[in-house]
Amino acid sequence: MNTKEFENKIGYQFQNVNYLERALTHSSYNKEKTKHMDNERLEFLGDAFFDAIIGVEVFHKLPQVSEGKLTKTRALIVCEQSLARVGRSLGIGKHINMGHGEESAGGRQKDSILADAMEAIIGTLYLDGGYEAAQKFVVKAFSEIIDEAVSGKLFSDYKSEVQEILQKKGKNISITYLIDKEEGPAHDKRFYVHLECNGQILGKGSGKSKKEAEQNAARQALQRGEFHVL
Repeated sequence: MNTKEFENKIGYQFQNVNYLERALTHSSYNKEKTKHMDNERLEFLGDAFFDAIIGVEVFHKLPQVSEGKLTKTRALIVCEQSLARVGRSLGIGKHINMGHGEESAGGRQKDSILADAMEAIIGTLYLDGGYEAAQKFVVKAFSEIIDEAVSGKLFSDYKSEVQEILQKKGKNISITYLIDKEEGPAHDKRFYVHLECNGQILGKGSGKSKKEAEQNAARQALQRGEFHVL
């Protein structure tokens, strides 16, 4: 792993480079290289600080709005899609240690893996440089997404868009989001959902909450655009 290259990308030099190596180690790597610890605990830590940092930013940028609006705006930013988007811009995928099987399955481009690695990076920045280091990175790396969310340009309510499209097809359209499976411990669950309309599967998605998984299933349905088959 070229840690210097990634440090230059994020604009931070680690005092303890072991933190960075751990943050960039996927659990699949441990099955083949057992001497490394994976980034799952760091994900847990990073998730908490990411949520707090974005909450503060949104609070200051929207001084006149209600708690409900603040919550919705934060949710637009604190999600798998945003984390993966920034992860791709930083080229984080090529730096992740992962097992050959996961890599062969396209793991370096999976939203879930990129998002988890980004959360781990935020967590490890906190451990290595304190809250200020984590806050500085998040505000800079997510600045474009934060501005889009605050200005109302960041749209992620894919479920509503799908609903509108399908309702135009007639009164008897039945839209259902069904959970296929759940994985992981209680504090770090992943939900897998599919969107079904009149018995036909239109999209599948996963996420750290049922709502996020449903949004991702709706997003896939929109990307596939196969509503004409109904």
